[in-house]
Amino acid sequence: MPITHSKLTFPSLFAETVQKFPNHPSYAFVGEDPISYKQSQQKIRAVMAFLEKLHAKPGDKIAFLSYNMPNWGISYFATTFMGAVAVPLLPDFHPFEIDKYIEHSGASVLFVSKNLEYKIKDIEFLMPPIIILMDDFSIVKSKVKNVFFDEQAVPIHEYNIQEDDLANIIYTSGTTGTPKGVMLSHKNIAFTAIKASIIQPIDAADRFLSILPLSHAYENTLGLILPMIYGASVFYLQKPPTSSILIPAMQAVKPSIMLTVPLIIEKIYRNTILPKFTKNPVLRVLYKNSFARKTFHFIIGIKLKKTFGGNLKFFGIGGAKLDKTVEKFLIEARFPYAIGYGLTETAPLLAGSSPFHTKLQYAGPALDGVELKINNPDPISGEGEIVAKGPNVMLGYYLEPELTKAAYDKDGWLKTGDLGMVDAGNFLAIKGRLKNMIVMQNGENVYPEEIENVINNFRYVGESLVVEQKGKLVALVYFNKEEISEKYEHLKTEISMYVDQKVDELKVELTEYVNKRVNKFSRVQLVIAQDDPFKKTATHKIKRFLYTK
Repeated sequence: MPITHSKLTFPSLFAETVQKFPNHPSYAFVGEDPISYKQSQQKIRAVMAFLEKLHAKPGDKIAFLSYNMPNWGISYFATTFMGAVAVPLLPDFHPFEIDKYIEHSGASVLFVSKNLEYKIKDIEFLMPPIIILMDDFSIVKSKVKNVFFDEQAVPIHEYNIQEDDLANIIYTSGTTGTPKGVMLSHKNIAFTAIKASIIQPIDAADRFLSILPLSHAYENTLGLILPMIYGASVFYLQKPPTSSILIPAMQAVKPSIMLTVPLIIEKIYRNTILPKFTKNPVLRVLYKNSFARKTFHFIIGIKLKKTFGGNLKFFGIGGAKLDKTVEKFLIEARFPYAIGYGLTETAPLLAGSSPFHTKLQYAGPALDGVELKINNPDPISGEGEIVAKGPNVMLGYYLEPELTKAAYDKDGWLKTGDLGMVDAGNFLAIKGRLKNMIVMQNGENVYPEEIENVINNFRYVGESLVVEQKGKLVALVYFNKEEISEKYEHLKTEISMYVDQKVDELKVELTEYVNKRVNKFSRVQLVIAQDDPFKKTATHKIKRFLYTK
């Protein structure tokens, strides 16, 4: 039976958690002892008192520019508990973007981590009047003199936060090149977190390993608010999640919950698992046999779960569509993966399924309390734009009434911009972005994401993008030259020339490989090798607008 909550605001939910689990661990870096929820509450109150002394008040915009750390959540809760509005900025934002969003939001305070302070050096004169170092709450810049952070301080004022009060303005990095400030209320976010716990129940024994940016709606709601509501503990990395950092961290934390994007598991599959079978001639032949492949995958799944700490029960994948071949592997490996679908504008979850209740290439049914439908579905395929209604739908785009109005149809449904279909079991399948769909000269609709999935499973391909140029389908492909070099390193000095020659050969092979596996309307007519990896958003989706002009 689901737990009921008196009020869907962050301070109310946090107070409930402290009452139930005062001494339970809350937040820590990997390898350090977590502070308890009661200790976190006092630290939050101390930061609230600190902000009061700096003349912050309800409605003020307070920006965050930091990698994940325990103090990120402390600062965020202090901000929202006092009725101010958090403006989380992605660590990957360019200084120009940081400047633009701080100016647009009207932020009066900025929390910045030491390792990102360099990003504001050149634009410091445009920064808010108050800048605080998130690592230790020391003041970098302030118009108010003789104010210091005191861990024992408590706020002077009482704050009566309402469910519909604005909690966040999240600037989406976007794949379209037009970032917008999404306004999310306490209720938008809390509702989503609570309903997500129906898909995957969370309790105080759960341990989250947080590897995605807390400034993104996905990690913010499901990796911070969700564990807080149920008294779970969250651990953070002190360095980027490369394999050399992530594997020891998973062994130390033994997480039960992880939230990721497709790129992470796709890299593990293509760089670690698949080569085990493609490099050995005998295994390569056996791997083509369905029974043998499933057996291999099951055995690898056992080892993979141990690599992830041996305690994993929920490996959430969201932010982009998961490659079909990789998903088949996860199913056959009996790995506890689950797919979620949503938008920043919906705080963010709209649909999802729990591990072992997934369907291949489907996101899952609509979140409890959320309505989804397909607008003007194609009479044959059933595909159309996904639209949504529910308590998690945003308040609008900050200072953009026209953009807000355009985001909804005439009946008040939020237009997601994604193409999808719903099966007989109410499971939602995502076909691709409406804006990405290519309409060929013969009127056929082509979904580039589906072709890219085929391309990305070709050997030595790192990533790809399919675009339309002068009526032709063109594949922009980044080949993994390091992997090619490794294979032919015995050639010594001639290796650079050979790698380029090999890439030219691979372009021809790739064209033939792809065109045997897609319908006649989706055949690629040209492959262009990219020298560098594609530029990406925070959830590792390629910024298409940079390559489709």
